Amino acid sequence: LSGANLRWAGLVAANLSGAILLGANLSGAILVGANLSDANLTGTNLLAAYYDADTKWPADFDPEAAGARLVD
Repeated sequence: LSGANLRWAGLVAANLSGAILLGANLSGAILVGANLSDANLTGTNLLAAYYDADTKWPADFDPEAAGARLVD
């Protein structure tokens, strides 16, 4: 999925574990409950992407620093 345009995509509960998302555009995407553990998010645009407490991120990845927004 390198360079993929997933802007505003509804990825609720999607399993993207281990996905290679180099430079992908996930701005505005709904990542509630998604599994992105072990995904390569280098250069991925996550501005205004929404996630919740159930969203799984790669170890040591800070989604808020990347521009994603936590929702309740």
